[in-house]
Amino acid sequence: MSDVKLRWDGAKVQAGVRAAAISGLRDGAEHLLTEANKTVPIETGALMRGGVADVDEERLEASVSYGNNESAAYAVTQHEDTTLRHDEGRRAKWLEMTLNEQRRKIQRHVEDKIKQALRG
Repeated sequence: MSDVKLRWDGAKVQAGVRAAAISGLRDGAEHLLTEANKTVPIETGALMRGGVADVDEERLEASVSYGNNESAAYAVTQHEDTTLRHDEGRRAKWLEMTLNEQRRKIQRHVEDKIKQALRG
């Protein structure tokens, strides 16, 4: 008979993976914000300064948004109205397009953090 013992720390592993996922989501959201800022329309710089990356740790969801309560309508108009003219290199739909362009890198932020956590 073998004297090998196995101890399962499922709750500890689950907590570690959850913490890693939160960290990866935060990194991914910050990456998206940084990349989106490269094409956000700039006239006064208010949109760029109003960009925020956030993570809802309970729901394991990340978000990036532009505009506070006072400038939210302006941010929506700048993002959605594709007939507006922007400086070279700047564009409408900057956040949506950047998400599509960076989707794989953002996913890797989460994957890499979880893999690190599972390695111990």
